[in-house]
Amino acid sequence: MTTRVNPLRINVGFLVKAEVGYTRTIEFDEAEMVLPPDLTVYDLRGAATFGRTPQGLVAEVALSGRTSVECVRCLDEFEQPIATQFMDLYAFDERSVTESQLLLPADHHIDLAPLGREYLLLDLPFTPLCQPDCQGLCPVCGNNRNHQACEHADPFDPRLMALKDLLDPKE
Repeated sequence: MTTRVNPLRINVGFLVKAEVGYTRTIEFDEAEMVLPPDLTVYDLRGAATFGRTPQGLVAEVALSGRTSVECVRCLDEFEQPIATQFMDLYAFDERSVTESQLLLPADHHIDLAPLGREYLLLDLPFTPLCQPDCQGLCPVCGNNRNHQACEHADPFDPRLMALKDLLDPKE
């Protein structure tokens, strides 16, 4: 059995001549897929449901998987779960085009990879953490506090010393 080069590139020619209201669902299950230029997704799973409308083809897509990211506190690389859902219209002609400006290609092959990449990147956390209680790096020696302890006390801002005096019951 041969694997497809891009499983997110789908021939929807059969839908062009179908009756309005006809739908078809296509499922995805890839161990690893690179969404050019820079996103590698592991265990990519999902489905795309295409529906025929008078204006074009509506694609309802759900994708999920994992990608490698760097923790913003400790800089360790870890796998972040990602998932997205989106719906767009691939119009038959310019008169039916929506804000997304998607036209059905002449060869009737829709490539969901560029849109999938954009939506997956938008759904990534802005500040990914390897774990909720990540200790981060020591600001003095640079050691990863998740892997080894160091004797350095947390440096404090001298401008906040007055507040520290309010919290210290001994003084």
